[in-house]
Amino acid sequence: MAQEHIEKKFKLKHLPSLFVKTFHAWNDDDPWRLSAVVAYYAVLSLPGLIVILINVVGSIWGQEIVQGHLTHEIASVLGADSAEIIKSMISETLDTEKNIISTLIGIASMIFGATGAFYQLQVSLNKIWKVEDSGKFSFKKLLTDRARSFAFILVIGFLLLISFIVSAALGVFNSYIKELFPNIVLYVAYLLDLVLSLGVVTTLFALMFKYMPDTKIKWKTVWIGAIITAILFTLGKYLLVFYFGASNPGSTYGAAGSIVLVLLWVSYSCLIFYFGAEFTRIFSLKYGHNSQSVSEVMTGIKND
Repeated sequence: MAQEHIEKKFKLKHLPSLFVKTFHAWNDDDPWRLSAVVAYYAVLSLPGLIVILINVVGSIWGQEIVQGHLTHEIASVLGADSAEIIKSMISETLDTEKNIISTLIGIASMIFGATGAFYQLQVSLNKIWKVEDSGKFSFKKLLTDRARSFAFILVIGFLLLISFIVSAALGVFNSYIKELFPNIVLYVAYLLDLVLSLGVVTTLFALMFKYMPDTKIKWKTVWIGAIITAILFTLGKYLLVFYFGASNPGSTYGAAGSIVLVLLWVSYSCLIFYFGAEFTRIFSLKYGHNSQSVSEVMTGIKND
């Protein structure tokens, strides 16, 4: 029976069934609560997280350029008002005239908040993958988990740097194309930008699915799950931009509207991320890619 499970081959016609199973498993794991927890930590960590990315990537690319790119991306999602508020928060955090104590407190707060958000993502992925908690406190594991969370911040910085470099190269390429074929340059630029975004997001999701949960997952499963998640995430991004632009949900909350928009953005993004993680687990179980025994992880999943 186990051998038959291992020999199953994935076919595109299986996708509807996989998505249905994924939805039921996703709904059973209470993704709304998990997303709300991460959104809370994300609000605490956002200024510090952006600052460390500006410093890491800016040391190579230039801080002003990186800050401009990030502000533009935030504005495209949350709107110009939210981007200006976040920009002001960044400027305050980057203020070099603060004393040493304030700087140290700011760094400590940033590290706690940023690693807390990624730590909660790890806890959520462990729940999705049905990894049992031993219940015993381990200081070593705590430090390891926090260090791993901080490492993902640096990974994001590295991916941003690669993205900026490739974007600059594509800009030169688009200029060359525009001289030869001026009528199609917009389509070429849009397609290349979409491919670049999918590539960066897919890589990030693959690393998170592989190294965040406390279980072993094979790369062939990780990449399939990451690609599906990246596609859903990209589609969700455009839908969220449309939703925020059409309904302006933050307007009801006045001065706190920008914070509410960040909470909503992170929460909705996490819902998509958790759905992708559930899909990865369901795919792993159905096609025998998981390193754990089937009897350990097949709870609640029925084969076709």
